[in-house]
Amino acid sequence: MNNILVIPSIDIKNGKTVRVVQGIPELNSVEYGNDPIEMALIWRAENAKAIHVVDFDASANISKENLKFIQQICEAVIIPVEFGGGLSTYDEIKKTLDAGIYRVVIGSMAYDNPKEFQKALDHFTPTKIVAAIDVINDEVVVHGRKIHTGIKPLDFAIRLKEMGVTRFTVTDVMRNGMLTGPNVELSKKIAMTTGCKVTHSGGISGYNDLKSLKDAAGTLIDSVIIGRALYENRFPCQKIWRVAESGLFS
Repeated sequence: MNNILVIPSIDIKNGKTVRVVQGIPELNSVEYGNDPIEMALIWRAENAKAIHVVDFDASANISKENLKFIQQICEAVIIPVEFGGGLSTYDEIKKTLDAGIYRVVIGSMAYDNPKEFQKALDHFTPTKIVAAIDVINDEVVVHGRKIHTGIKPLDFAIRLKEMGVTRFTVTDVMRNGMLTGPNVELSKKIAMTTGCKVTHSGGISGYNDLKSLKDAAGTLIDSVIIGRALYENRFPCQKIWRVAESGLFS
């Protein structure tokens, strides 16, 4: 019986919680609240065991001002908080971890500057560094999906595993925020090819999608990041955590 950890996502833009479609903050971005800290407290009250936070301003190189909200979220909840968005140097990773973040999710840096990424991975250990693989049409994309690398996701995953990565966050960008169902095969292939743990992200629209992911997961896909479906009450939050984490799907 496989358990899947449900991780609610808090996407921050201009200090507010937003819904981001296909990784593009400017595309049909909808605000879900003015206070990301309050949202973190809500998810904790709903029994979340971890929270995923994305800084879209930092991802777009607009501002690093949202770091103060990240730190306040860490202080407000007593569960692990993982963070992604715009981290491009060892020093930025250190500053973020020092702010109380449990682990960071790194994508573009691993592609742009593998030596710096390796330095961070070696120093902070793979427990603290998760590699993000964002994919469009079987091609890895970076910098907020603006740059197409020409690299196949499996090739990138193998390369990162050889560097020491032990966990990936895998996102089919075209399904992100669309409620069109998860690309289970993408996450499954990366998990099975590398033998690494995978956190799935993107496309979950409700109970049936979560069940299909669980059925295909094996033991390597052990968690899933969910945003829009939770904010729009696509399933009762307490029930979905209880069912997914116990593995008791019917």
